[in-house]
Amino acid sequence: TISSVYINTLSSLRNLSRDKIKINFLNIERKTKMENTQFSVTVEKDEQGFENSLSLAKAIYKVLDHKNGEDLAVMRVGDKIDLTDYFVLCTAQSNTHVKALTDEVEYQLEKIEIKTDRVEGRGSDNSWMVMDYGRVIVHIFSREMREFYNLDKLYSDTEQIKVED
Repeated sequence: TISSVYINTLSSLRNLSRDKIKINFLNIERKTKMENTQFSVTVEKDEQGFENSLSLAKAIYKVLDHKNGEDLAVMRVGDKIDLTDYFVLCTAQSNTHVKALTDEVEYQLEKIEIKTDRVEGRGSDNSWMVMDYGRVIVHIFSREMREFYNLDKLYSDTEQIKVED
């Protein structure tokens, strides 16, 4: 009886090991597929070698969309204010999501050697972050802050840019 328990235990361990190998293989296969579909953006440059501001705004939009940003908008505000050419507006699902979206925009653009001039809102409650890329300013809001400041209404008379996949 002891030998039959021993044999059954070894058999169970072999089956368990086989199942574990299958699971590990599936995880490796899934990870490989994810690595092959890594997300990246590109930004066109003008004749002087500067980033095209519309191309940059669209790239930022795509990063935010990829990370589940909501109510995305690109507004051409250059005719209304001298400070910048475009606003990119985004609503996050939570304050944590505001920070994650901000970090992802920075990360993706730094990969293509575009750095932000300044980020405001870090260290606060992360309900509204503003990223300054010179000719493009990014506003990432919690839902409450977006409704409160209502930049959409304030700049409703500006051109709304459509971004396609």
